Amino acid sequence: MTSTEIRKKFLEFFKKNGHAIVSSSSLIPEDPSVLLTTAGMQQFKPYYTNDSDSMKDFKSLNTASVQKCFRTSDIDEVGDESHLTFFEMLGNFSFGGYFKKEAIQYGHDFITKEMGLEIEYVTVFDPEKVPEGDWRKNGVPFDQESYDIWKKIGIPEEKIIREGTNVFWGPTGNEGPCGPTTEIYVKNAAGKAVEVWNIVFNQFYAKNQKLTPLETPGVDTGMGLERLAMVVQKKANIFETDLFASIIGLLPEEMEIRTRRILTDHIRGIAFLISDGVKPSNKEAGYVLRRLMRRVMVHLHLSKNEGLAEHLFSEVFENYEGFYPGLNRELVLGEFERESKSFSEALEKGAWEFEKAELTGEIVFDLYQTHGLPIEMIEELAKEKGVSINKADFERRKLEHQELSRTSSAGQFKGGLADHSEKTVRLHTAHHLLLKALQTILGPEVKQRGSNITSERLRMDFMHDAKMTDEQKKEAERIVNEKIAEDLPVVHSEIAREEAEKLGAEHEFGQKYPDIVSIYSVGPKGATAKNPQFEKSFSIEFCGGPHMARTGEVGRFKIIKEEAVAAGIRRIRATVE
Repeated sequence: MTSTEIRKKFLEFFKKNGHAIVSSSSLIPEDPSVLLTTAGMQQFKPYYTNDSDSMKDFKSLNTASVQKCFRTSDIDEVGDESHLTFFEMLGNFSFGGYFKKEAIQYGHDFITKEMGLEIEYVTVFDPEKVPEGDWRKNGVPFDQESYDIWKKIGIPEEKIIREGTNVFWGPTGNEGPCGPTTEIYVKNAAGKAVEVWNIVFNQFYAKNQKLTPLETPGVDTGMGLERLAMVVQKKANIFETDLFASIIGLLPEEMEIRTRRILTDHIRGIAFLISDGVKPSNKEAGYVLRRLMRRVMVHLHLSKNEGLAEHLFSEVFENYEGFYPGLNRELVLGEFERESKSFSEALEKGAWEFEKAELTGEIVFDLYQTHGLPIEMIEELAKEKGVSINKADFERRKLEHQELSRTSSAGQFKGGLADHSEKTVRLHTAHHLLLKALQTILGPEVKQRGSNITSERLRMDFMHDAKMTDEQKKEAERIVNEKIAEDLPVVHSEIAREEAEKLGAEHEFGQKYPDIVSIYSVGPKGATAKNPQFEKSFSIEFCGGPHMARTGEVGRFKIIKEEAVAAGIRRIRATVE
């Protein structure tokens, strides 16, 4: 069964069972809490929160889709047998139309009857399997209903596996819909059981780790097409399926298998990102695209196969244009050619540096940042020339640059390195105090999901589902101003990443950090660089700075506005006087 036939069977199955078929949304999401679309349910989030009407938009409470997805967290792992950046997710969704009985029956019937696979085992949620101290331990009952449904369908009791935290879908932030899940496992070609489908039951509403039943429970499922194709086609790994085989087959056999897999994955991702309107740049989704493009160029250049790029893209178009008519050959090839030209110029400009005996961290960072050479190419060229590089110093400089030049979705300063005015730095320090204050008031689950600082104000996006009350906003102001009045020292330290993580230092989720990281801690009184007294600090964050030396220099803190920007994401604007 080809991947095209699997997509068709999936959509026909759910259409036959009363689902509206919805086209894949763009890889550029409307939801500002995420950089790119990472799951099939993202376009449907408003229907779970009753912000949109499914009957009005789809004439049904139930939908199904094949969604193109992109996850940045796996870029460095691509090259093994399973990790991808771009992938497709099959999913069926219900916004009050049906619940566990129908969802489980659909899952069973599609896997066994449509795909002809045997279910090896399934999982259900059991609080007895949850570790002590986890709030799910006492707040959620055993999912007896799912257990009984699977048993009635005919799955033997010994194949209905009880599991804990990993089969409970938690809320986004401190508050929101959540519930147990049930997973379907089948055997792959090597005889190993692999999960192919996760069915989530949004059954409760969580607030401060307390649960109340939802009036309208919902269903959200996800099944990776690549993994399903691997099992159906009886292949050892995803790269042997028809989704990849024709592309990877164009690459020389003498090329390392890891390199061939990286090129195959990245070529697909590049084609879809550009077709959805992403352009290579040094920020946000554009940076992700540029990183993929440069990695492809590096591997093709080092293997002297630059001419293969157009053939690889042509194979992607051949494989996917039939299902995704939005793929744009002319646009993709044009952007890749322009970026290739820019990359070649950067390579020429930076080549003279390799005549030196050693590349300092400063030189390596300049080649990386100014000339756009990927670190793997710098390392490879240095190796060819017999030149050593100071990679640790490069990683430190890279981290400092990231902290200073992040944009609104992942950053601190508007205008990047150029904006170091006194008020901007005061706001930067206030930003750290505010995040800790929000965690104190709303719960430790509150995490930053984007920020922007100018010389006039700070803006912080954070995970929280409910509007802050006037009392909560006043309390946040009070805590920040209290810490300012205490005139606490703001201490900069460089310590091992693992040590910083053990201290609970706040850091960007999914970000790759070097072994030695830069952190800033606030307080206690008497703390110094030689004796930071982390265990007594009010706030600790991964950060490259700069900051005021003491909180007393920040000034009077005031919240200007608090508002919603997306489901589960709030925004605060504040200033200092």
